[in-house]
Amino acid sequence: MRHPRTALRCQAMTRWPMLVSLFTLTLICLLALARIAAAEETIIKSHGFSEFGDLKYAEGFAHFDYVDPDAPRGGELSYAAQGTFDSFNPFTRQGRAGARAAEQYESLLIPSYDEPASYYGLIAESLEYPESQDWVIFNLRPEARFSDGTPVTAEDVVFSHEILLDQGLQSYAEAVRKRIPKAEALGPHRVKFHFADGYPRRAMITQVGGTPVFSKAWFEADPDNRRLDKPRMVPGIGSGPYVLDSYDINRRIVYRRNPDYWGDHVNVNVGRNNFGTIRIEYFSDSIAAMEAFKAGEFTFRQENNSKSWATAYNFPAITEGHVQKVELPDGDVPNATGFVMNLDRPQFSDVRVREAVQLAFNFAWTNESLQYGLFQHRQSFWEGTDLEARNLPQGRELEVLKSLGDALDPVLLETAPPVLPEGRADRQTDRKNLRRAMKLLDEAGWMVGDDGIRRNTSGQQLRIEFLSDDPALDRLASPFVDNLKAMGIAAAYNRIDNAQFTLRRRERDFDMISGGYSMSLQPSTGLYQQFGTEAAAFSVFNPSGVHGPDIEPLIDNIVSARETEELVANVRALDRVLRWKRFIVPTWYLGKHWVAYWDQYGYPANLPPYALGLEDLWWADKEGAAALKAAGALR
Repeated sequence: MRHPRTALRCQAMTRWPMLVSLFTLTLICLLALARIAAAEETIIKSHGFSEFGDLKYAEGFAHFDYVDPDAPRGGELSYAAQGTFDSFNPFTRQGRAGARAAEQYESLLIPSYDEPASYYGLIAESLEYPESQDWVIFNLRPEARFSDGTPVTAEDVVFSHEILLDQGLQSYAEAVRKRIPKAEALGPHRVKFHFADGYPRRAMITQVGGTPVFSKAWFEADPDNRRLDKPRMVPGIGSGPYVLDSYDINRRIVYRRNPDYWGDHVNVNVGRNNFGTIRIEYFSDSIAAMEAFKAGEFTFRQENNSKSWATAYNFPAITEGHVQKVELPDGDVPNATGFVMNLDRPQFSDVRVREAVQLAFNFAWTNESLQYGLFQHRQSFWEGTDLEARNLPQGRELEVLKSLGDALDPVLLETAPPVLPEGRADRQTDRKNLRRAMKLLDEAGWMVGDDGIRRNTSGQQLRIEFLSDDPALDRLASPFVDNLKAMGIAAAYNRIDNAQFTLRRRERDFDMISGGYSMSLQPSTGLYQQFGTEAAAFSVFNPSGVHGPDIEPLIDNIVSARETEELVANVRALDRVLRWKRFIVPTWYLGKHWVAYWDQYGYPANLPPYALGLEDLWWADKEGAAALKAAGALR
């Protein structure tokens, strides 16, 4: 007689082949269904890509609406840069790259200047992707060439993606590697990018479409000396319309238009890249640069100094009509600039201290007394746009905030976003704001000692060093620092040279600097590098180091958004949370372009809302240049 366990074992062995067969059949069916589903998924083939809605420009369009297709070619554009340079590698982690060093590298897609989040083919003539956007294939233009005449191939695109992950900025590499794990060449002019499961698809296609394309052969010819993360004076090889012509270290850089540029006929390039040469003159400070402009040593100036704009443009060339001074519209979202606090510094760990520091800045007095009343007070990270948080949260924004649970300070649900008082225009120190700020410092445990300096219970002084490399900032930051001192803070303004400042900013070795965040009307994966937790410790795009569990889910939602309404609600929520953290003293914004130029340039009548387009939409007016020389205004 069999043991019961033996009998059961025999029955199981009898059923095993049946179970295997059933499992195999099930697996075959599932795979078949997956293949059918994949086959049924619509594959979209297009000449461009838009994050939301339809593209403005149809396939085969002649040119962008904002260009002049008949713009003349030739002549020179010259403008100034401030500081120094010791490299022509714009991706180096060390040193300072020369002006426009990155412009020689083209990408598969380029943005349109008159519609947000829309991109059209440059190196790529078309792209293909499924509705799921799990992957994308780019079909490269066979005629695309690097400046040495060699073809741009799919292998170059794959190499560019991989070297940026291996040798590029850590914040970029860490963010992209997880989301875009594989790129493969399907043929000489066909490249495919695979997107990882578990990540939102939004901005994946534009991420890879905007990657600069390098020459694989050039890098591999001398891999030790041609690294992406090291400075070098050899610029490398790109496929763009301009190549380096000459340079004089820390004095001048000249680029010339490549006469054999491959892309002149491409519709996205019609009416663009019109200058024969582009010359950049380097100066140690803005005062020297202004004097050089007045003397005609360079001929275009985009002004960012209110004092100069209000008082410096009264020289003879202006009154004689040789120099034009104009204000041009700027429809883009203002950058979220201000005085940034480094949250890695312990003195900024308490939000009450940060609010007190904000209150020390008197915008009204600064604007009227030092900036000629020309600026507006910035409050939001998306100032003046539909993405700005306003009033009490409601509707979908309120739902989004509530979904953050315990990670969110509940006061945000029933409070309008912080709006800093402008202060009194008739005095440098607004006493009301000063009293409020000092009360906050008292509450935070920083008490005033007999010497007038605030200390905590451990006896440590409340110190803040404002670091700068810009002489033009001296007169604007110094009164702010004086107000900090009046509150009992051991504050100091320290201006250092450009190289030191670049290094200290890159390593986040500062208390406070003038800086900020570049914002977008269609924010997406770049938010992870600006405000994400994973990159907070090292990202050069996050000078404050701000992050948190009340920020990360909002970024996830923004990147996942497939509808405009969902995007807007989550961006407003993020704006509200960022402003509540008070890690930046919002200062000012302009909302327009201030430009002055010797009257030898032209530009399209319908300049686009989202770019000034100086280097690629403007052109040299030969008759204007001749008239200036004939009048003896320019040599």
